Amino acid sequence: MAKQLFIIRHGKSDWGNHGLKDFDRPLNARGHRNAPEMVQRLVSKSIVAQLVVSSPALRALTTAKYFAAGWNIVPDQLQTNLSIYEAQTKTLLKIINGFDNQYDRIALFGHNPGFTDLLNYLTNMHIGNIPTCGVAVIEFPFDEWELVSGGTGKLLLFDYPKSNQD
Repeated sequence: MAKQLFIIRHGKSDWGNHGLKDFDRPLNARGHRNAPEMVQRLVSKSIVAQLVVSSPALRALTTAKYFAAGWNIVPDQLQTNLSIYEAQTKTLLKIINGFDNQYDRIALFGHNPGFTDLLNYLTNMHIGNIPTCGVAVIEFPFDEWELVSGGTGKLLLFDYPKSNQD
């Protein structure tokens, strides 16, 4: 069966507390609204992940938890990986190549610029930016995650909160 990777950037974060480390920034009100809305858009199209892998940074993990709840994913199917935080394409690809092949649809939650670079690398697309809470669904014609590499993916869906607004 083909593999599908969901690349999902964290929701809009709160910059109000300048004393916080970047890692600890929470979602702002819009981030808390957008995440449940975006997972419902996916569910309405029967796009559901089997496993969630997130950066442990607060804004990414909070976003991932909203999506996991929308997909009815049990807590042990929500994993964190510190390597995702501030990762470049090479590191993210290594994480993807190490995914368990029992899962065909995995959602990865993290940060820009790494996620936009990864999307373009995997699909040979030229998307300038994945907006906050943006979702890209990429399909690969492989049974094994280790075969995923540059240009092997087909972009099935690219959506973000403001795409359906006037």
